[in-house]
Amino acid sequence: MVTERRLRVMVAKPGLDGHDRGARIIARAFRDAGFEVVYTGLHQTPESIVQAAIQEDVDMLGMSSLAGAHMYLFPEVVRLLREKGVGDIVVCAAGSFLTKISRTGKEAGIAEIFLPGPSWMTL
Repeated sequence: MVTERRLRVMVAKPGLDGHDRGARIIARAFRDAGFEVVYTGLHQTPESIVQAAIQEDVDMLGMSSLAGAHMYLFPEVVRLLREKGVGDIVVCAAGSFLTKISRTGKEAGIAEIFLPGPSWMTL
């Protein structure tokens, strides 16, 4: 008998951003949609996020940042995932930052970046 495994999603808050309401809402939405969800909590380092993603065997990692360090933190997480041999984990990001900066994240290997506002604003 073959049973399908539910997809595992991890929601992480890298850096010093202390605002996690949106991340918690997204985590609940994934859970309600039938995904297994792991929420790492606030103030995570790129290393701790990657370690948790590996330990939890996640399929997707969603990161959120309302602080300015995402230009370093998001690409660093992607780099570490690749370095550890788990670059197949899909990485998505969200937060309130400029479109120009968001394009840099996509160039670094982030699959999708979600900006505040209507969905047509998504890169």
